[in-house]
Amino acid sequence: MTDPGDIDAAWLPSAAFRAVGSRRVLVRAGEGPQAGTVHAELAEACARFGGRVVPDGADADLVLAPADVDGLGDEGFTFERRGGTTTVTASGQRGLLYGLFHVVRLGEDAFTGERAREVHRPALATRMLDHWDNVAVHPVMGQVERGYAGGSLFWADGRARGDLDRVRAYGRLLAACGINAVAVNNVNVHATEAHLLTDRIGEVAAIADALRPYGIRTHLSVTFAAPVVLGGLPTADPLDEAVRTWWAEATRRVYEAIGDFGGYVVKADSEGQPGPFAYGRSHADGANLLAAALEPYGGTVHWRAFVYDHRQDWRDRSTDRARAAYDHFTPLDGRFAPNAVLQVKHGPMDFQVREPVSPLIGAMPRTRLAVEVQATQEYTGQQRHVCWLGPMWSEALRFRPDGSVSAGRLADGLVAVSNAGDDPFWTGHPLAQANLYTFGRLAWDPAADPRAVLDEWIALTHPGAPERLVDGLHAVLDGSWSTYEKYTAPLGVGFMVQPGHHYGPSVDGYEYSPWGTYHFADRDGVGVDRSAATGTGYAAQYAKPWSEVYESPETCPDELLLFFHHVSYGHVLHSGKTVIQHIYDTHFEGVEEAEEARRVWAGLADLVEPARHARVAERFEEQVRCAREWRDQVNSYFLRKSGVPDGRGRTVY
Repeated sequence: MTDPGDIDAAWLPSAAFRAVGSRRVLVRAGEGPQAGTVHAELAEACARFGGRVVPDGADADLVLAPADVDGLGDEGFTFERRGGTTTVTASGQRGLLYGLFHVVRLGEDAFTGERAREVHRPALATRMLDHWDNVAVHPVMGQVERGYAGGSLFWADGRARGDLDRVRAYGRLLAACGINAVAVNNVNVHATEAHLLTDRIGEVAAIADALRPYGIRTHLSVTFAAPVVLGGLPTADPLDEAVRTWWAEATRRVYEAIGDFGGYVVKADSEGQPGPFAYGRSHADGANLLAAALEPYGGTVHWRAFVYDHRQDWRDRSTDRARAAYDHFTPLDGRFAPNAVLQVKHGPMDFQVREPVSPLIGAMPRTRLAVEVQATQEYTGQQRHVCWLGPMWSEALRFRPDGSVSAGRLADGLVAVSNAGDDPFWTGHPLAQANLYTFGRLAWDPAADPRAVLDEWIALTHPGAPERLVDGLHAVLDGSWSTYEKYTAPLGVGFMVQPGHHYGPSVDGYEYSPWGTYHFADRDGVGVDRSAATGTGYAAQYAKPWSEVYESPETCPDELLLFFHHVSYGHVLHSGKTVIQHIYDTHFEGVEEAEEARRVWAGLADLVEPARHARVAERFEEQVRCAREWRDQVNSYFLRKSGVPDGRGRTVY
């Protein structure tokens, strides 16, 4: 449907509907919120491009109709073209909606030649965005924690926004890439936000009403201490009968307000958030308390596995933050309720530019798991740097923890921390829209080729783009993750960032802190020994063959070497370079690649809408400045630590 004129169309500009809107279309979508959306989308497209919504029985170029097909579920659909007619069928309203957007993605190809019947269904039932949005502006984190795209889409001035046009437009964009769930508030639940569960549930219901026509179920982050904070109880003990009764009643009232409510998201016993440990209970006890309250209504609790010691003594080399999630949760496998989902970050630390895949994925076969990634670029340039994360996510989802089954197939859902806000371009950096789109498509199909997904995004965002623009966007985006990695933290070490806000280099910024984020660089070498033989034992948390691969510096992949091992600066990588020369070379290369991407973007000015081009050009200036800063600080640091000069004689300060 038509978006208000001041809202960026992103990957749904009007021109993307030309192929559909210039045809004769027959719709048998039935009744319901998503059916109404399908009707409205097609009617508007036809009105704009000269097509026609034809009555039942008339000759049609495109038919969308319900069909009872085994195995499709509510979200799957079929697509075929035969005898000059393109047909989409689905068992449910959501399926027809997704089928329509599939036709939009195909454009003219949807109406060319013959196509045998294809069956499309999402690989993952839950494809969710977690918004770290605060209702009340937080004195440190602001309106959106780790938000780099302006204020909240949902909240302003301490309450839900009255005008929900942008929320509706957002829901439409999400449906078009396959996202079906949104948590509308921060996992760090502060005092104001806690009340969304009870006396302010009506505000959440209004947001749910805006998202429902696009097949999106609304979720809410809640505090584990809600019975104390909101209910006046003396305890939040998950085994206390009064606590269980309180949650059951609170949840009943939530479903009275939002009949299709998705469920709760919980961060407990993590970074100061309350949890079941205070009562001597396990995380299974805590999750199952909420699961029991949600179960009668078909709701789900997403229980985050981000639990670790954030008051670590930096002198202690035996305590390893990377081990924490596995150590906490694997003993609980099989004890979580069927509607409890353990939400696991894709890496064991905290969304660094390079981490191994979390060993928890694949280690709990009797527990439902969701893999969590971070679309908001907290540690990957904060949407001031272009860093397309599709290849990173795809690499994680294709990883085979046991050597045979991929992480994407082991998961029940995929969750991303959202990168969207009320910025005119949704994501601050217009090219960061590609991350949001790519997440949705990989959540639908974790095995998808990310470069093919990027092709989709380019074709939708820039309909009819000339080859020079397509090639230019690929040149800027394809290798941007690798470029960012080159000029920031090398070979799997992380957290060489400014403390607090996490932007820009500070090699020792977290080295002597309580957060457990160390690289242990000294005059002899760098890296964390996580081997079983001499280190923290983290490598042994993996199943074979990975436990064996990661155990030795001789077999560990170069890109993860310093995550798993402390080695000398003269250690020779599989590439044939020493560690210190790799550090120098990659940091110079990263800056050169950022400068080249800036040059390529400048050359596309005649092909991109001026405001969009100007915003990206401005961000490239900052990216190049910051990349040079990273290069000079990191190279200088390691020159001074190691005493080994650059073998190519370049200036290192």
